[in-house]
Amino acid sequence: MNNIVELIEITKSYRRGSEIISVLRDINLSIPQGEFLAIMGPSGSGKSTLLNLIAGIDRPDSGRIIVSGIDITTLSEDELARWRAFHVGFIFQFYNLIPVLTAFENVELPLLLTGLSKGERREHAITALKIVGLEHRLNHYPSQLSGGEQQRVAIARAIVTDPSIIVADEPTGDLDKYSAEQVLDLLAGLNSQFNKTIIMVTHDPRAAAKAKTIRHLDKGILNATRETSF
Repeated sequence: MNNIVELIEITKSYRRGSEIISVLRDINLSIPQGEFLAIMGPSGSGKSTLLNLIAGIDRPDSGRIIVSGIDITTLSEDELARWRAFHVGFIFQFYNLIPVLTAFENVELPLLLTGLSKGERREHAITALKIVGLEHRLNHYPSQLSGGEQQRVAIARAIVTDPSIIVADEPTGDLDKYSAEQVLDLLAGLNSQFNKTIIMVTHDPRAAAKAKTIRHLDKGILNATRETSF
């Protein structure tokens, strides 16, 4: 199976005053195409930092990150921004929807960076909303949607450009149990039906159980792979 993501000897630290805080140490990770990977670990273990590095939001101190054959550590800031726009779908804990835009307009937003016509953008956005079961809510604003519906709009926005990878940072952390289950089932469906590669950070074992593979990160060190029964 081909690997879509390769992390090679990744280290990352931050400066806090005069102190250097080591976050990730010599991380090696291979993620196959079509994987649904959950990364777990205690608060402060470096989970979100690792996700941000894979997504090209942050840069490592050393090492290489290769996604779909591209070493993103060699890209300039402008090249990295363009790469993210076309290759990464983002799902966050707090949705990050723009309140003055409708569900349709929020989903369409990433397509404005493409060369698609207005009609093509509309078709893509409506298709994405259909996949998450919200085509009937496309003209509603975020304030008119439940938390679960807002997160499903955020997922539609993440998949509308048909990205290489989807990264999800605590995607159910702000949802009730029922809405969380819906969102997790949707992610699992995107993985199984559309072969989407999903990398999810979570502290919730019930969420992680939806993934195919679980890795634990603790004190900047990634442990061995554990396959789930899903």
